[in-house]
Amino acid sequence: MKTKLIRFLNLILFCLLTAKMASAQNPKFEAEFKDIMDKYKAVGVSIAIVKHNEIAFSKSYGLKNIERNELLNEQSIFRIASISKSFSATSIMQLVEAGKVKLSDDFGDLMGIKIRNPKYPDKVITLKMVMSHTSGINDSQGYLSLNVINPDKNPDWAKCYSNNEPGSTYDYCNLNYNMIGTLIEKISGERFDQYVKKHISNPLKLYGGYCVDSLDNTRFASLYEYNAATNVFTEATQAYAPRRTEISQYVMGYSTPIFSPTGGMKISALDLAKYMKMHMNFGKSDGVTIISRKSSKLMQTKVSEPEEYGLALRKTSTLIPGIELTGHTGSAYGLYSTMFFSKKNDFGIVIITNGCNPLYTDGIPDFSREAINCVYSNLVK
Repeated sequence: MKTKLIRFLNLILFCLLTAKMASAQNPKFEAEFKDIMDKYKAVGVSIAIVKHNEIAFSKSYGLKNIERNELLNEQSIFRIASISKSFSATSIMQLVEAGKVKLSDDFGDLMGIKIRNPKYPDKVITLKMVMSHTSGINDSQGYLSLNVINPDKNPDWAKCYSNNEPGSTYDYCNLNYNMIGTLIEKISGERFDQYVKKHISNPLKLYGGYCVDSLDNTRFASLYEYNAATNVFTEATQAYAPRRTEISQYVMGYSTPIFSPTGGMKISALDLAKYMKMHMNFGKSDGVTIISRKSSKLMQTKVSEPEEYGLALRKTSTLIPGIELTGHTGSAYGLYSTMFFSKKNDFGIVIITNGCNPLYTDGIPDFSREAINCVYSNLVK
């Protein structure tokens, strides 16, 4: 009886909190957030907040498309850039749990092509190294095709490796995760985009995906790159290129970078917050288990210092001063996305803009930093 009463009182508390946060009568937040948008010339912004294990706030501001003067809304979906990596890492952890692969496995053996730093030919590059960006692989040859690192396809393949011994340093690399997506296909036998949809998106009831033609293109938020010299935003039309010709010639276990496992997820801020909630709860959300608690904690455990990067999730205590957050950022085609949460403080925040003046401090866009602190101070704290 006591437990039921506590649950009932918590429900009332949550409802009151949600009503307060979702109310339009929050002039201080609205004014401050508008000032931040104006300061950084943000085209449009979508926000979603998780509190008490529920979506406590969700709202969009500004434009979905400048040319059509179309407003952004909660149904708008964005290409979220590097936050996409966590979907790929979550997929790998499912396959680890199924006993189909180990994080300590030789990545070259898994891929079926030589993955060895020529400066350290006897040093095994493991799956975990690739997932944590400690593989010593770099993007100097590009990352849109596996040909760049395949010795049979690229005479300059050795340039894909840094001078550092594998496992010794953190080198953020998009090629790492395009190869991870390829490995998911090789192990599962399912096309990458379809694997994520079947094993993550559908169970969590998320609308989104990596394949443009599988989505309603009227929901895409146009992305805009800002030119500071001319003060002009230009639409990045390639952000949602369907790549139909390449897909028609698709080779399973090799063509995977077409879908960009490293950055190509398209999803709304609201659904991204629902996905974030799963990571906040260490692999489970609303009774659905996506990965085990052990796997989820491993993703959130830092591998490198001082970057505090784990397996497609990182720690930071400087974004909101004094609070350790876990999550990821993304930037591509003018978009800037942030997904960070604090299990200890029981909140998570997703903020996505489809274009702004991209000034940076300590690797984080100034817009994102000010926006997340404004949301925290006014709607969470």
